[in-house]
Amino acid sequence: MQRILVCEDDNSISDVLARLLTRHGYQVEQAYSGTEALRLLNEQRYDLVLLDLMLPGMSGEEILAERESRTPVIVISAKGAVEDRLAALRLGADDFIQKPFHNEELILRLAAVLRRSNYQSSDSKKLVVGDLSLDRKSLELKLAGEPVDLTNYEFQILEQLMSSPNRVFTKNYLYQKIWGYDDNSDENVINIHVSNIRKKLKQKSPKEYIKTVWGLGIKLNTDN
Repeated sequence: MQRILVCEDDNSISDVLARLLTRHGYQVEQAYSGTEALRLLNEQRYDLVLLDLMLPGMSGEEILAERESRTPVIVISAKGAVEDRLAALRLGADDFIQKPFHNEELILRLAAVLRRSNYQSSDSKKLVVGDLSLDRKSLELKLAGEPVDLTNYEFQILEQLMSSPNRVFTKNYLYQKIWGYDDNSDENVINIHVSNIRKKLKQKSPKEYIKTVWGLGIKLNTDN
């Protein structure tokens, strides 16, 4: 049974989420403060976290920034401004749902995130392009032998690029392939994750590994 941590300080909303998730076959644990949520997240194993942003003790943004676990996170918040959503995604959230939420949509989006996070290719071979090595079985990326810590979405984007290093991928294709939606308005989500990948790789090497093909999309830079 998949375990979900619900981080919500409003008891009524937390209980609604717990009952909803339990009805759909998930095991639920509840945290009512940010400090409690971060402690549980770092000490125990969960398959997914539902995270409010406005929590006592420590904000949801602080939890995203300080967590040690790579457990997928869906933010559920009344803070629905574009800058709030982008900030959460930049900090590593996998999805953002604004309150009040629709129960069926929440369950479907939760299932989609779990599906992606549990993805493991049956092909255990590594993808190797230049000094990048991506292991599909262990879900690890190494640059010149040094590990690079990626979120689930960052890993899947780079896997797509490395699987066809000479191909130009449109952002809409990547969004549809990885997130399962066909929505051009959310291409900015791809921009954020690609920017994060570039920053993490730049910390290990000055080379440029992802190339923007203006007007078309992005591709792996094989000229390194």
